[in-house]
Amino acid sequence: MSLQRWLGLGFASLVLALFTLAAQAQNPNVVRIGVANGGVGTPPRTGGSTVGIVNAQGLLEKEFERDGIQVQWIFFKGAGPAVNEALVNKQLDFAWQGDLPSIVHRAGGVKTKIIVGSGVRNGLYLGVPPDSTVTRLEDLKGKRVAVFKGTNLHLAAVRALAAKGLKETDLKLINLDTAGAQAALATKDIDAAFGYVELFSLREKGAAKVVWSAAQDSYRFTRQTVLLVTDDFAQRHPQVVQRVVNTVVKAARAYSDEQQRGELFAQWGKAELPERFWREDFIGQPLRVRLSPLLDPFLVARYKDAAAEAHALKLTRSVPEIDSWFDRRYLDVALKELKLEGYWPEYAADGELAGSKLAAAR
Repeated sequence: MSLQRWLGLGFASLVLALFTLAAQAQNPNVVRIGVANGGVGTPPRTGGSTVGIVNAQGLLEKEFERDGIQVQWIFFKGAGPAVNEALVNKQLDFAWQGDLPSIVHRAGGVKTKIIVGSGVRNGLYLGVPPDSTVTRLEDLKGKRVAVFKGTNLHLAAVRALAAKGLKETDLKLINLDTAGAQAALATKDIDAAFGYVELFSLREKGAAKVVWSAAQDSYRFTRQTVLLVTDDFAQRHPQVVQRVVNTVVKAARAYSDEQQRGELFAQWGKAELPERFWREDFIGQPLRVRLSPLLDPFLVARYKDAAAEAHALKLTRSVPEIDSWFDRRYLDVALKELKLEGYWPEYAADGELAGSKLAAAR
């Protein structure tokens, strides 16, 4: 072999090696995802969202296996506030979190981007002791009412109370996490508790009754959750972010099919709560509405409302800017690549749909 050819091959090998190293440098060793829920089991899993499905089925682990990228799921019993602490300490790359804690960290200067919806229009319920005379929100004046402050339950509850003419000061709001609220309700140490489908467990035991549902009252009182990514991670690993969003969107599409309704609830039923509770929570609601990944005007409007409400309640020192927080680039690419543009119904800020889209959603 001539010296010239030998040098040429050597140069080509060097270039290939450099490209390989550069590609490897673009990938992180681990992707850390925080979940604002304690989960259940070993490893923990949670129901109620497409992120929960992605976790339970190991979809991201499969996606990144060929790249040697580890996926680390971190569940937080302290919910959204605990996730915020981890974000501040730069211990997470992604976070699945509700609207209020997300707004708190944004108002505090933590740099994140909202990249895909996962858990929009989530329910909110009011539970009371079995012998209670409370039958509606208006009856709560002067009562001891539990709510998990700092979570998206908090703002949704305050918003619903305000619509009925009640301020937070008109009640004795007590800060209790999910387990604490259930225990206090069962022992009648409180008069009522705002919660989610976990209240159905107490109802089945005869320890409580559920007297109000946000879904049956107004969409404005539902709760919103999304998947966020830190600005730093997105800047360093945009292709990884894209693959994460693609995976979530694929899961949302798979289970937005009404023929998968039974399988969806069976999957969630392997987590904290029985599948029959999820079936009840979703009564009358199309899967394409509840499992929508869209970052539509409805979702943006809910976050703007929540930001103003959080400031009014003195939970934040300022009202953070919202519009640029929503980064639709990854979702737009996913919808186009997967040929899903127009599949999920898009809601306007007022929660209404065009007639043709409404019919399709139903």
